[in-house]
Amino acid sequence: PKMKDSAKWRRKDRLLQQSEHLKLNSRQREKFLAEARSKLVQPRLTEMAAGGMEQTNWKFVETLLKECKTKTKRMLVEKMGQEAVELGHSEGNITGVEENTLIASLCDLLERIWSHGLQTKKGKSALWSHLLNYVESDESSNGKSTNTSPLSPVLTPTSLQSQKGMRRSRSLADLNSSLTDIYATLCNLSSNLALPGEGEKTARRGHRRTGSRGHIELPSLKPLPKTLACDMRRVQEMSDIKTDVGCARAWVRLALEKKMLSTHLKELLSDSYILRNLYKRYAFLRCEDEREQFLYHLLSLNAMDYFCFTNAYHNTVVPYRVLIFPSLKFGCTTTSANPWITFAGHMGETGVIEIPKGVLEFAVEHKNLGVLTTLRIGHDNSGITPKWLVEHVLIRNEISGHTYKFACGRWLGKGVDDGSIERLLVAELLPQNTDTNELVTGSKTPPRARSPVSLRKPAESVSLSIPDIQEMLGQAVNGLIKHYYRPEKERGNLTYLLCGDRGLVHCMELIFLYGFRSARLFRNKFYTWDYLERVRSHIEASLTSESTRRPLSEADRTVFREFSTLLTKINGAAESVGKDGKLQIFVCVGIRDHSLQKWLPVIARNIVTAQMYEEKSFMRDHDLITFINQILDTLNDFDIVLESSLVRGFDI
Repeated sequence: PKMKDSAKWRRKDRLLQQSEHLKLNSRQREKFLAEARSKLVQPRLTEMAAGGMEQTNWKFVETLLKECKTKTKRMLVEKMGQEAVELGHSEGNITGVEENTLIASLCDLLERIWSHGLQTKKGKSALWSHLLNYVESDESSNGKSTNTSPLSPVLTPTSLQSQKGMRRSRSLADLNSSLTDIYATLCNLSSNLALPGEGEKTARRGHRRTGSRGHIELPSLKPLPKTLACDMRRVQEMSDIKTDVGCARAWVRLALEKKMLSTHLKELLSDSYILRNLYKRYAFLRCEDEREQFLYHLLSLNAMDYFCFTNAYHNTVVPYRVLIFPSLKFGCTTTSANPWITFAGHMGETGVIEIPKGVLEFAVEHKNLGVLTTLRIGHDNSGITPKWLVEHVLIRNEISGHTYKFACGRWLGKGVDDGSIERLLVAELLPQNTDTNELVTGSKTPPRARSPVSLRKPAESVSLSIPDIQEMLGQAVNGLIKHYYRPEKERGNLTYLLCGDRGLVHCMELIFLYGFRSARLFRNKFYTWDYLERVRSHIEASLTSESTRRPLSEADRTVFREFSTLLTKINGAAESVGKDGKLQIFVCVGIRDHSLQKWLPVIARNIVTAQMYEEKSFMRDHDLITFINQILDTLNDFDIVLESSLVRGFDI
């Protein structure tokens, strides 16, 4: 009984020590760990028998493997956030640890694994040294097999056989991938042509008009090579990385972002000849079972989307490939005007890039923009046939391989659609397994995936009922509230929540369009922007007229002045923007300034509303207007900052 009691108290004491340890801050924890290490007596090598050394080495290998498992789990739990806690992974000690810190810790672990059991250390980074050896060996073997220069030494059958014995045989698939990589590089070098006067930005010519009938060949998005050597070359081209350790970390981040880290390392470790030359028998990398488990743990990271490379290297010059897909209908695949494009991300904006006439595919080099968010495309409306119907635009980051789709489905040109000669498009990041052929062959953009200002027909909103639109509005506002309640590092794309599919701007457009009489009662087509202009004109006339039935209160006058001033600014600044684009700016600014819910009651009470809206509509129903105001009031506690691209860079 006494022994049981003592064991019980020892267990309780250990649990108490553990709980006290978890409550320590990082400085106190490091102090206790340093004291524990100093008290640990390390046996001398001369006192250790061979069996003891072997046992110690195996313990070290197992420790490395266990640490790899722990780090990958921590990265997954951190990425999942609150969802991981709900699933039972209640590791409270890792909350608040930044993703960047965990990835840096993973890079350190990989360096320790690659440094274990080295024959001779070369360079500051064992991982980068191994990668260089592998690529050099791979290129030399391929070069010897294909070199036909008269200065190259003659390889006898004996020497060939000895080389085959020393080196592992290369599969046909590896050879084909290497040749494909070289071919793609040569094609890019030969077909790319820089535009003058763009500074950092260069546009390279791609597809032009072909055929006697003026047929335009649609651009094709060729898949990027997914080889270890290709990623290494991308890292070596980065001028802001000077050391081997920095190159190794950049390569790990790039491979992790491309979901290729486990695959690349498996390819690297499959060369047993290099492993035997670089590492001793007891090295971690030469323990097959542990090595397989290590790769398996790294493979689990493919379940999450990381942007650890894109968000880390701000000064790196990134090549972007731009593909424009015009509609094949109406014979408007090209325009006589001078087109231009500009796109933006979390880290910056390209500025205006002029597109040569007839070119649908080109490359742009610019300082890293981060994750892309918006794109603006337009032209100067010059020439005989300036009207241009654009279905969508694709932009691919040629380093990370991320492909963004900017759906449009709208006309660019005066006298067609809403008269806009430029469109603002919101980025949609495509999954990595997306078939590029489907993106190219899909000439018709689905209605749900079009430009945020593409909802131009009242019939499209009639198909939705009032409860449906109310539910969409509630979900859009809830998405914004969740966005601001998340930690800053876990927040998504605010622009997409505002202007993307089923975003808040889209819901407000549905509200304005529901019950709009334009299609049936008016000879000319009216837009929601025309309605807002008429409301402003009527209120201005009422303020100047002495005979007014219901004079506006001072509060309503203040609200109207804000409303009228914003419309005047938008009309004066956004001359190239169509009526739907102006409405989008109006809604975005109203949400940013928390003024939209103040304007709606004043607009709804105006007599123009009764003339242009049916009785069963949001704008003529007091209860529905109250519902909208209450929903929008929940955003008053948040400081909403708009990208400059959303307001077209205007001072509004």
